[in-house]
Amino acid sequence: MTLCATTPSPLGDLLLVGEESATARGGTALVSLSVPDQKRGAVVQDDWIEKPEAFSEIAAQLRAYFEGGLTRFDIEYVTGGSDFQRRVWTALEAIPYGTTLSYGEIAARIGAPRAAVRAVGTAIGANPLLVVRPCHRVIGASGALTGYAGGLARKRQLLDLESAHRTTRPSETPETP
Repeated sequence: MTLCATTPSPLGDLLLVGEESATARGGTALVSLSVPDQKRGAVVQDDWIEKPEAFSEIAAQLRAYFEGGLTRFDIEYVTGGSDFQRRVWTALEAIPYGTTLSYGEIAARIGAPRAAVRAVGTAIGANPLLVVRPCHRVIGASGALTGYAGGLARKRQLLDLESAHRTTRPSETPETP
């Protein structure tokens, strides 16, 4: 059974899509997190069940993140994608809060050749978990903001948020809401 809900954020109302899970905090494993007008973002389907209470734990963590009190999410999610995509997505999850890496650095971290940078970018673009799986922390080799399914303005907004909160935090120890 696919569940869905929206939750407000500084990026606009986020569409959360999930599945019931006996092991997830709050009972829901996240399948997708989309921002308004996202390229290839999730679209509510007729057979989905709107159930905001199923996402209360996830929404609480998102609020804490946007308020600067959470640097690492503790959310169970449904893993999809190809083996290559999962390797790239795992590398994204390892990028520390408030820092950035280039597409080439991600390729190197997963053991892919430099020529795989475009494939890395494609895998990052297929990330169904914006914000939670921090693809916004990947930038061009020159330091320029490039490619973000939620739009470059939102990418800048997320990087600025993390930068501001990183400089005001006494430590990098993740906190939970």
